[in-house]
This record gives sequence, C-alpha cells and structure tokens, in this order.
Amino acid sequence: MTDYPETASQTAGPYVHIGCTPNFAGITGVYDRDIGQQMITRDAAGPRITLVGQIFDGTGTPLRDAMVEAWQADANGRYAGADGADPHFTGFGRCPCDPDTGEFRFETVKPGAVPWPKGGMQAPHITLWIVARGINIGLHTRAYFADEEGNADDPVLARIEHKVRVKTLLAQPEKDLTYRFNINLQGSDESIFFDV
Repeated sequence: MTDYPETASQTAGPYVHIGCTPNFAGITGVYDRDIGQQMITRDAAGPRITLVGQIFDGTGTPLRDAMVEAWQADANGRYAGADGADPHFTGFGRCPCDPDTGEFRFETVKPGAVPWPKGGMQAPHITLWIVARGINIGLHTRAYFADEEGNADDPVLARIEHKVRVKTLLAQPEKDLTYRFNINLQGSDESIFFDV
C-alpha cells in the first residue's frame, strides 16, 4: 500500500460538518435540527432580515464546503443571556454553505446598536466566523449594514487605517429586507478579518 501525505487542503474539513451540522452531513438522529439552524424561535422583536452571501477564494471561485456562524445582538442591542434580552431570539446561527452555489443564508432580525466598552455605541452588525477546508483557524469578520447611519460613528470602523477597505465589511441591501455580504479570502477585495 502506498502512503499519501496529507495536503494543506485536507487539514480542516469538510469533516467540520460532521460534528457541527450532522443533519446536513446526513447523520440523523443526533439532533432534531442542527444547532444554530434557527435564530428566531418565536415572536422575536424587530425587523426580520435575511443575510446571504458567498465566500470566494483567491481565484474568485465560491467555496462550497465552508460553514459560517453568526453572532449578534437582538433588535434592542442586547446579547442572549443579558438582562432584558429578547427570549425569542438566540443571537446565534450556524449555516453550512450550499454544496452547489456556496451560498450561506441567515434568517434573523436586524440587530440594534451595542455599547462599546470604552464608551459610545457600535453600529448594528453581525459577527461572522468562517471555517472551511484549508482554514485551520476560523476567520472572524463583521457584517455592517451599508444603509445604517450609525456606521459613521462606529469605533471599529473608525480604526480601519485603509478606508477603501471598509466596503468589505458592508452588507449591501437588496429587495425584501435582504442584505448580501460576500466574503473574499484573498485578492484586491480581500475582506477585513479580525484577530480575536
């Protein structure tokens, strides 16, 4: 038998789906539904939005085996577990990308502004964590809303030295309260990732 060495593309999945989204991977009977599949559990407050996007590699090809997690505050700017947080909103989503198109999709509510630890408010945003084959440490980024006036005062956006790259953090509004947020892993439009 010939041994074949492991390659970089085999170091982080797609087995991640087996543990994180077993139903999606075809492993049933573990959970009724995959954890994070539903962010709104009942009558959550606030405008319902859809966040969709694709993750592109350096050649412009969409990744079809990635998984994305979303973390966000509720419509009033409170995170799950905080006093007064919306009990019908989990604040956490997990979505495997579509195996044909590479698209991820979160049905959620538009988050409210959240306090900045040093004072002031952060503009409404959704934190995203991306894992995929070849990505050994998950990548963190944020999706802000391009039509949000609060972006001008956001302390994180204000710290970005190369202002031309701020656009990589802006989800663009489409019809029916849908926002598109594409993520580029490399290239001239490479998304901003955070060292968390």
